Amino acid sequence: WAIIAYRRRTNEGAPVQTRYNLPLEILYTVTPTIMIAALFVVTARDQAELTKLTDNAKPIGVVGYKWNWAFNYPEGAYDVGTPARPADLDLPVGEKIRFKLTSPDVIHSFWVPQFLFKMDVIPGRQNEFELTPNKEGVFAGKCAELCGTDHSRMLFNVHVVSQAEYDQHIADLKAAGQDGQLETGRIVTTGVPAGR
Repeated sequence: WAIIAYRRRTNEGAPVQTRYNLPLEILYTVTPTIMIAALFVVTARDQAELTKLTDNAKPIGVVGYKWNWAFNYPEGAYDVGTPARPADLDLPVGEKIRFKLTSPDVIHSFWVPQFLFKMDVIPGRQNEFELTPNKEGVFAGKCAELCGTDHSRMLFNVHVVSQAEYDQHIADLKAAGQDGQLETGRIVTTGVPAGR
């Protein structure tokens, strides 16, 4: 009944139809394109500056694994976190550090909020970034990528200390048997490493 009774018989009463408004369509297309291009250029420029690597930085190996952290020092010592004790990372104040991030299992994310920088730790890939800690103190670090059951326990502490305190920490690690370098794919978490 509705199809037959209310069918349209003529176009009388319909508003005037306009098909194209070329200036308006150009405005809607060109304006967002210019905005996206400008944001891309600014982002690419700033990201290149923030992730620039130099040759004079102290390399620190960072291994994120289910569900803790291990740190390899260039002096031939390491520190491994346990569920009972988060790992400690000591850094000398005022010295440029290159973090070399690796993972043997799943994606993690190395984040120290006070450093204002975060980078993903991806299996099969080494990500790197540099920064210079310029203020002594203890800073909390954590995994910022949901990585599994005990993600919330992937905590570590960063101690930014004087060069003498840094050297003493390396000596303490070596004296406790944490001498050498950990392999990325073989993290041993038995025993309780030396810590604070």
